[in-house]
Amino acid sequence: MAKAQSLQQLLLAAREQISEVDVDQVQQLQDSGWQVVDVRETEELQQGMIPGALHCCRGRLEMQLPDLISTPEQPLLLTCAQGGRSLLAARSLQQMGFQNLLSLRGGMQAWYRSGQRVDQPASAFADNSLSSYQQQRYARHLSLPEVGAAGQQRLLDSRMLIIGAGGLGSPAALYLCAAGVGSIGIVDDDRIELSNLQRQVLHSEAMCGELKTESARARLKQLNPHTQIQTHTLRLAADNVSDIINDYDLVIDGSDNYATRYLLNRACVQQHKPMVYAAVEGFSAQVAVFWPAAARDNPCYQCLFPRAGDRPSCVAAGVLGVVPGLAGMLQAIEAIKICLQQPCTLTRKLLQIDTMHSEFRLSSMRADPACSICAGESGRTSQAAAQQHSAQPGVST
Repeated sequence: MAKAQSLQQLLLAAREQISEVDVDQVQQLQDSGWQVVDVRETEELQQGMIPGALHCCRGRLEMQLPDLISTPEQPLLLTCAQGGRSLLAARSLQQMGFQNLLSLRGGMQAWYRSGQRVDQPASAFADNSLSSYQQQRYARHLSLPEVGAAGQQRLLDSRMLIIGAGGLGSPAALYLCAAGVGSIGIVDDDRIELSNLQRQVLHSEAMCGELKTESARARLKQLNPHTQIQTHTLRLAADNVSDIINDYDLVIDGSDNYATRYLLNRACVQQHKPMVYAAVEGFSAQVAVFWPAAARDNPCYQCLFPRAGDRPSCVAAGVLGVVPGLAGMLQAIEAIKICLQQPCTLTRKLLQIDTMHSEFRLSSMRADPACSICAGESGRTSQAAAQQHSAQPGVST
């Protein structure tokens, strides 16, 4: 069996194939048509880049650079922090067919030491409101133009309420906490049972018998100690629902009964808050966003499900443990998109998932103008017609 090469051996092999140049040669190369490519990660760019350089981080280089460079004949000068990654990156590009490649000896550290001019990139770090810790922790968000520093700050300032710390609430809470949501509320009055652990990934066997809210708090604090976790160890009821959701920007419905969904829907409509809904049964799931106040013809839960169904409970029907995980993650995505003010959310859409046959179906839906809960919300017109769906209200976990 061949022995794996050490980093030093890889760099030595790369130097045999890729020539290195010094800082004082860069300007002349640029003047003659060489394109500088900075392969550092986004969070490393704060000290500045070589003027005129393109940024394409090492982890995405092979996938993204061909879209940035029109021809493999284009001469490229690669740089990184100290010169090692750029050598290896150049060797990889050479194997892809790029023909004219150089690496900056000593990388950007040599550039900075020589006192050369730098440009500040128009990147996520133009906004200095994020601490150095936050810039590192959420670096992959900051690289996304749809998020950036402004979007991450919105997440850090947001307050999201999750109803139920079960099969849906568990993945939603984990990913929202990891994403940096500033405050997460958890509503649940149950204790952990062994049968929960097949799908309720917030909890562990060691926590059986403990309150789900306390288990959730402990796990989420391990994941992100800077997210505030508010626990509401109670059952949602008509006399407390309005007060509880009042302090939050949106609500994620991970409840397991129709009565709670209708109760929650009414309170969200009254307070003009989005309700991110999901339900699962067996190998199937469905996800939607109900937010009548946001736009004309946006339905509420009762528009789609005027009457409670007769679906069996999770105990009777069963559920594949992974299915609520998928649905809960989709709920987290929808919540993040709402926070980021992205237009492409599941309002006026019902996403139905059949994991047994790997089928996803997206259906449109509109408000019922005669709905007793949301009629008249946000300029709702009397001409809006309710659309019929084959969807069933479903059970949850």
